[in-house]
Amino acid sequence: MVKVRIWGSLQKATDNKEFVEVEAQNFKQLLDNLSLKYPKLKPQITRGVSVAIDGMIYRNSWFTPIKPENEVVLMPYMVGG
Repeated sequence: MVKVRIWGSLQKATDNKEFVEVEAQNFKQLLDNLSLKYPKLKPQITRGVSVAIDGMIYRNSWFTPIKPENEVVLMPYMVGG
């Protein structure tokens, strides 16, 4: 299981839980399983989200590995420079 911190406004889709756990071995499995476990997250995930793994922000990095010991944060899609 991977422990995921749900950032900010996305917590509304997880019944205001700051942390959730899902089975995942990579970025894509994480998003797929979050969508299944928390259907209210699916529209935002479809629009786009960013995932920080140990402080590095990823977007559409489908096969980036995730391990249970990683610090994982799900947040609305981050843009900027």
